[in-house]
Amino acid sequence: MPPTLASLIQHSALQLTVRAGEDRLQTPVRWVHASELVDPVPYMEGGELLLITATTLDAEDPESMSRYVRRLVGAGVVGLGFAVGVNYGDIPEALVEAAREAGLPLLGVPRRTPFLAISKAVSAAIAADQYRAVTAGFEAQRELTRAALTDGPAELLARLAAHVDGWAALYDASGAVVAVAPEWAARRAARLTADVERLRERTAPASAVVAGADDEGDGDSHDRVELQSLGTGRRVRGALAVGTESALGTAERYAVHSAVALLTLTTERSRALQEAEQRLGAAVLRMLLSGQPDHARAVAGDLYGGLLDAPFRLLIAESAESSRSAPDPGAGSDARPGAAADHPLHVLAEAVEAAAARAGEAVLVVPDGEGRLTVLAADGGAVAREAGGYAALDAEEIGAVIGLSAPTGPIATVGAYKQAEQALSVARRRGRALVEHEELAAGSILPLLADDAVRAFADGMLRALREHDAKGRGDLVASLRAWLSRHGQWDAAAADLGVHRHTLRYRMRRVEEILGRSLDDPDVRMELWLALKTTTPPPMG
Repeated sequence: MPPTLASLIQHSALQLTVRAGEDRLQTPVRWVHASELVDPVPYMEGGELLLITATTLDAEDPESMSRYVRRLVGAGVVGLGFAVGVNYGDIPEALVEAAREAGLPLLGVPRRTPFLAISKAVSAAIAADQYRAVTAGFEAQRELTRAALTDGPAELLARLAAHVDGWAALYDASGAVVAVAPEWAARRAARLTADVERLRERTAPASAVVAGADDEGDGDSHDRVELQSLGTGRRVRGALAVGTESALGTAERYAVHSAVALLTLTTERSRALQEAEQRLGAAVLRMLLSGQPDHARAVAGDLYGGLLDAPFRLLIAESAESSRSAPDPGAGSDARPGAAADHPLHVLAEAVEAAAARAGEAVLVVPDGEGRLTVLAADGGAVAREAGGYAALDAEEIGAVIGLSAPTGPIATVGAYKQAEQALSVARRRGRALVEHEELAAGSILPLLADDAVRAFADGMLRALREHDAKGRGDLVASLRAWLSRHGQWDAAAADLGVHRHTLRYRMRRVEEILGRSLDDPDVRMELWLALKTTTPPPMG
């Protein structure tokens, strides 16, 4: 505890007496200052015990003393010490009454007690309090370190919550709650997700103080929550929230800073280790794509081996802005290889890795450095579900386009890669965030042709026939559609059109003459049918 007016009164060597403000003696004293100025306020910071001999003051004038005391209170002075027996035999009643009215503690200082003795007492008490805080902080640091090394982040949070007499929560890079202590604070921690997301948008290290919410959600909580970012570079890898009823003291702040350092060490792998794991993952993927599943499994070892022992899905993602957009080379050393810190693929990689970590699943993430990200994840696992959640979003909103293969195994990785590429191509063509290969296999081929290039081809192929029809010389397009839909059966197609079969034969000859291509050629019939299905015929009449 810092020194207070009460502790100075109890100091036997000082022999101080209380003349006013008896009910405010528990106020902490930040420092002691002696001044004989009529207006010492410009030199006050607040929290001081001011000592005077009243050499320049008219201490017996009630109006003058009232103004003097009010200025001191307004400046945050916590107490006034008056030297008795120096310029006045006793404290003038005008000053005593002014102190009582303003609620300012007024202390009598006997002549035999020098002001220097009071200053030394306060300084020694402040030093002792700081020593206790530092000692408690180091003890907290040792305890938190033992917890981090032996039991992990969850136990570290429990020890931290006990040290600050509050609660603590850990968030991952995506803003999700990883751990919280005590358990009753889980709901409070979950309500801070938006604040954590705003903290992630700032360059690390970053911190913020927010108001907590109570368990009933009525906003009537007195929690003071400090948010601290976790990460050694510009990129925020997580966040720590600490909720308390009041501002943290020196010892508590030591504990929080220690927790931030320890959690940063446990949540952020070294760059060398990260790059080594990525090189290993890239090697495993190359072996799988080269048809060497046994070699890939041997190289994967314990890090990725479990992923190859069960069906997995292969995900390919690209930036929505450009299919092969390269990252900014000046993104900084903390940027993920292959993606700048704010690049959509970086955000996606963080999301899938965080999802895998929360679920305790292995995931292989390989950025190629040219704007493409390849991910191998357990079929039906957290990463596949995380990617599936993107299906409800627009590609423009998330900034990435994703293609997802069907479940596969190491032997069929090449086929799964092609499936993911095909799904990615369709996703980009349709302007969607994600397309799964099963969706293509189970659906129609026509949606795959719904892009500008195919429509331009179809319009060009049918333009001459439509120009012919527009001049009132017949209905060749409708006739061609009916004939192709009936697989070249003259009688059925003519009946659909309500014309004689000879009329239909004549129209088909005209189609061949205008297009300069034979309808006996199956490729021509296929192209014409797809052109008719791709384009919408103009309204009749």
